[in-house]
Amino acid sequence: MSTTDLLGEPVDPTPRPRPEHAPVTGTSVTLVPLATAHAEELWPIARDAPESWRWLPFGPFTDRAAFAGTVRFMAVSKGELVWAVCPHGADGRPGPAAGWLALLDIRPSDAAIELGNIWFPPGLARTRASTEAMFLLIDLAFSLGYRRIAWKCNTLNTASCRAAERLGFRLEGVLRAHMVVRAHRRDTAYFSLLDDEWPERRAAIAHWLRDANFDASGRAIERLHRSKDQHDVA
Repeated sequence: MSTTDLLGEPVDPTPRPRPEHAPVTGTSVTLVPLATAHAEELWPIARDAPESWRWLPFGPFTDRAAFAGTVRFMAVSKGELVWAVCPHGADGRPGPAAGWLALLDIRPSDAAIELGNIWFPPGLARTRASTEAMFLLIDLAFSLGYRRIAWKCNTLNTASCRAAERLGFRLEGVLRAHMVVRAHRRDTAYFSLLDDEWPERRAAIAHWLRDANFDASGRAIERLHRSKDQHDVA
């Protein structure tokens, strides 16, 4: 029996570099490292969208100081890299922060990383900017040589499951009774996207993100084509 049969496919074991926590600019959005100062511009959104915290382990917030403390904690975190999402205005320049997302569970030796801690409140959710924000961090991770990007969410969070599949992530399975969140049992759906799957997904998403695909109101004209073994979604 060969070594491959015993251990699996051989891969390059060289540890990948940690992503640089620096601004990332796209066509419709710019990602900037989350800073304590972002709490001030994000607070009105956080306060007025209590439903946007349903699937996160913190919030909703009725107190400005508590929200600022959460932002401060994430801004200095060494375990995850959190970016504020700043959609571009009509002039093409980055506007105020409208939400955040992160790269976490960064394991350079395994060439594995996770996209998560996504807070896309109303106004940002289901927009071109939100799709491009996720696209930019996925592309960043794969450009550094990472082999696997994970996505996990509550199985009841159908919007998150659909978002993962829309980007090309594939369901690996469900961890039953995986966590206790807000005194409720959480079954966790695990998804992944691999480096050899990304070129096809990258081309499809980049095609969907092009300027010509959006009308004057910012609505997509064409649907985002998914992987060959999946149906199309809006």
